[in-house]
Amino acid sequence: MAYTTIDDPSAYFQTLLYTGDGSDDRNLVNTGNSDLQPDWIWNKRRDSTSNHFIFDSSRGTSKILATDSTEVESTNTNQLQAFQTDGFQLGSDNGSNGSSRTMVAWQWAANGGTTSSNTDGSITSTVQANTTAGFSIVTYDGTGSSGATFGHGLGTVPNFIIIKNRSEVKDWAVYHGANTSAPETDALFLNLTDATIDNAGYWNDTAPTSSIITLGDNTKVNSSGEQHVAYCFKEIQGYSKFGSYTGNGNADGPFVYTGFKPTWLLIKNTTAVEGWFLHDAKVDDNGVNDEGNPAGADGNPRERRFQVNITQSEVGTTTAFDFVSNGFKLRTDTGSHNGNGNSFIYMAFAEHPFVSSKGVPTTAI
Repeated sequence: MAYTTIDDPSAYFQTLLYTGDGSDDRNLVNTGNSDLQPDWIWNKRRDSTSNHFIFDSSRGTSKILATDSTEVESTNTNQLQAFQTDGFQLGSDNGSNGSSRTMVAWQWAANGGTTSSNTDGSITSTVQANTTAGFSIVTYDGTGSSGATFGHGLGTVPNFIIIKNRSEVKDWAVYHGANTSAPETDALFLNLTDATIDNAGYWNDTAPTSSIITLGDNTKVNSSGEQHVAYCFKEIQGYSKFGSYTGNGNADGPFVYTGFKPTWLLIKNTTAVEGWFLHDAKVDDNGVNDEGNPAGADGNPRERRFQVNITQSEVGTTTAFDFVSNGFKLRTDTGSHNGNGNSFIYMAFAEHPFVSSKGVPTTAI
């Protein structure tokens, strides 16, 4: 059985659903079992088209990026105003707090906004890391030279890395440790539908280590003199999983073992031109499926999703699957999630572990 070091995932990751009210200095409080002071907030309007806004406590509350956009980092002092001990404060800007807008905020904890200088690589980076939860936020200036390295602060090899050039109009570069047999030679792009590409310009064909990430000379990840941000993740048993699976093109799709019941899941077909699809148990837990029929007592099948590479609203879909106690089960034949013979990567976080740190199994649903 899978054991974990994290019995309550809500201490490190939480989803908050809320409705905007257009007010200033609005304090929103998380509802999980543990208090969570967020350091990375991914914010999206659910009921209409809007950007997927990205905030973090290393860059500061007023600095905004968007996963669906190549645009440079923008500044807005009236959107996210503060990271708080168990939530965050919003201003009156329509982007995150428009009146009557239904919203979702996905939140991860790093180190409470406390950063340190890291000299492990040839580039001195600024890092805040949570080694317990396997997450770090890194900022660095590029050199433009192949083989440049920067420290990530996790102390173990990262499985998933997302990098954005903050200063230039560039794509979001993604490394995934289960993407092909030699993932250090390949790259994906969070804002695009492209399949995996083989290009040494991103990771210099060099796998990350327990201390550093190696860069090629591509300006998306290493533009000379430009500012970049990297979000780095290490798989933690019972809490997070960054794996892959092969589709079978059948409505009775594959079962994917994670070692926990997922609450948040990001999927990408790496073989074909398909989007990045995000599913969240709290968003899709209303007990009614998209045909108007009652869902199961556990909320399955899950049918609602976001596409993070475009501004589309939350939508219902026949792309159904189940979240179960130790993984997820595909119940669709769509190419985006289960194309026959296609390879898929995923990023998942736990609602609760399959087995607690004391060896106690959780409920079967």
